Amino acid sequence: MDTVEKLIVTKNVRRDYRSDSVVVHAVRGIDLTIEKGEFTAIVGPSGSGKTTFLNLISGLDTPSDGAVFLKEREISSMSGNELSDFRRDHIGFVFQAYNLIPVLTVEENVEYVMMLQGVDKEERHERVSKMLEKLDLRGYEKRFPPELSGGKQQRVAVARAMVAEPDIILADEPTANLDSHTGAALLDMMRQLNRDNNMTFLFSTHDQHVLEKAGRLVVLEDGKSVRDEVKS
Repeated sequence: MDTVEKLIVTKNVRRDYRSDSVVVHAVRGIDLTIEKGEFTAIVGPSGSGKTTFLNLISGLDTPSDGAVFLKEREISSMSGNELSDFRRDHIGFVFQAYNLIPVLTVEENVEYVMMLQGVDKEERHERVSKMLEKLDLRGYEKRFPPELSGGKQQRVAVARAMVAEPDIILADEPTANLDSHTGAALLDMMRQLNRDNNMTFLFSTHDQHVLEKAGRLVVLEDGKSVRDEVKS
């Protein structure tokens, strides 16, 4: 029997923000386990805490209380270079605003994280070529992000996240700036990559297309997990 690999574990994670004398309880004690190969969506209305929770999982934010583990390492206790290097090597990011570097070509954007990882030039080129083929971006290698449509820019962002071979890809509202047809097509591609490569995806979203494609839904309300549903 296959051994289940737990990638992300959060234990009673809380995040409070203080503004003058007001305390905002953005995340209120969430326990969550994400296993390898999942295609999971964290959903909820605006203000439910889903983006804050995703930032805590990624190490972009630090919990006020509780702990976050990635591959059994407590990232919530890391800081500085240790956290940056660990995040670079284990987490891929896809953001709502693409976050591509406008002065770099598509090819250079996709290989950027691998350069930081110290992957040699020949392997970088081979992995970039294969990933652009998978995401139907062949022929765009020398284009710059401003020359591309929103859908193609987001495909480049997905390629950049995946080509570095992270343990998990965290996607914060990745379809928010795309029309429904383009967003659905991108999600189909990510779902296929999930199935073909056993790549783990965790989304923060309120997009109905993501909800339909997700294999598991974690519903947040007022900073708490109120439902955790594995779809058949």
